[in-house]
Amino acid sequence: MSHWKEILTILFCLAFCLRVEAIEVQENQPAERISGSAGDVLEDDPVGKLKVYVYELPSKYNRKKLQKEPRCATHMFAAEVFMHRFLLSSPVRTLNPEEADWFYAPVYVTCDLTSNGLPLPFRSPLVMRSAVQLISSKWPYWNRTEGADHFFIVPHDFGACFHYQEETAIKRGILPVLRRATLVQTFGQRNHVCLKNGSITIPPFAPPQKIQARIIPPDTPRSIFVYFRGLFYDLSNDPEGGYYARGARASVWENFKNNPLFDISTDHPYTYYEDMQRAIFCLCPLGWAPWSPRLVEAVVFGCIPVIIADDIVLPFADAIPWEEIAVFVPEKDVPKLDTILTSLPISEILRKQRLLANPSMKQAMLFPQPAQPRDAFHQILNGLARKLPHGDDVFVKPGQTFINWTAGPVGDLKPW
Repeated sequence: MSHWKEILTILFCLAFCLRVEAIEVQENQPAERISGSAGDVLEDDPVGKLKVYVYELPSKYNRKKLQKEPRCATHMFAAEVFMHRFLLSSPVRTLNPEEADWFYAPVYVTCDLTSNGLPLPFRSPLVMRSAVQLISSKWPYWNRTEGADHFFIVPHDFGACFHYQEETAIKRGILPVLRRATLVQTFGQRNHVCLKNGSITIPPFAPPQKIQARIIPPDTPRSIFVYFRGLFYDLSNDPEGGYYARGARASVWENFKNNPLFDISTDHPYTYYEDMQRAIFCLCPLGWAPWSPRLVEAVVFGCIPVIIADDIVLPFADAIPWEEIAVFVPEKDVPKLDTILTSLPISEILRKQRLLANPSMKQAMLFPQPAQPRDAFHQILNGLARKLPHGDDVFVKPGQTFINWTAGPVGDLKPW
């Protein structure tokens, strides 16, 4: 009986995939218009809406760190490097700080790496405090607002909490000298001490040239129903799988490792990018953090993201209509994934695919070099522009202070 059930399941998948492919929008047809509370601003142009002053910091805060460790420009936190390069030649840059709406200090906080290329955040508080002390003593602009009209790129696992272990990051909290500034960060989790109100959540960096080189013909059938490659258990830190990903990844494996609708594995094949372009659904479960680069990859490759992370704050959520392009599955419902996905109306799946095919949607998730209209650089600027004009409450009155420079762990107070 189970044998026939497997055969019927396979036949269902084949019929479903072929039916979707047969009526999928063709490449020469116009993409479906993105509308709604998010999509209406996806194609905004920030030029003319704000001016940014870029502090000229000593190269030890940025370029020399990159020269010493070139891998900082290739890992998933590399947005801090490319945002700096982008702003130096952007039309929103002003050389007159008196007319600036925003001030940006280019500090590369993820540029201390282990031998295997993982960013270590331990020196980041020292580097950032040193940079802020410098700009507050050399220029008058920080002191007018204690940083409320400044923004910083802090793309570590837990943003400006500067630690890769969540428990320790929560105890540390956001670096005190940054608590009035706007933080641009990859980490996004609701009701978390490491995500402050007003932060701009961005996608992790995915190499645009590598992605572009692996695009397959658009008429290739999507013959994989559900696709995932990644860890199900963190054997080094959580071998039982109960804490890592709050058990969601372990549940995916235990429930669907033998399900023919699910192409899931810990292997990471060379054809990973091509496989995503052959899949209808790509699982995007939480790991130690709610997000990962596969969220970017799924959108770029037109594979409907299946987001399994109950408290995730998604990148550019005020511009990208995530509810319309993704499927959200509560962590507790992972055992019902097959039922949930096979029950979706084909008309809904096709609409999600058409929206994902919109070039603006894909562009917003990438940091291309050189920059292109509506890309992630521009979405960051759009987010900053939507926070203008600054209210009177951002300015510090005489004798008033908000920031305690001596707050935080003792180790953070050391000079750098």
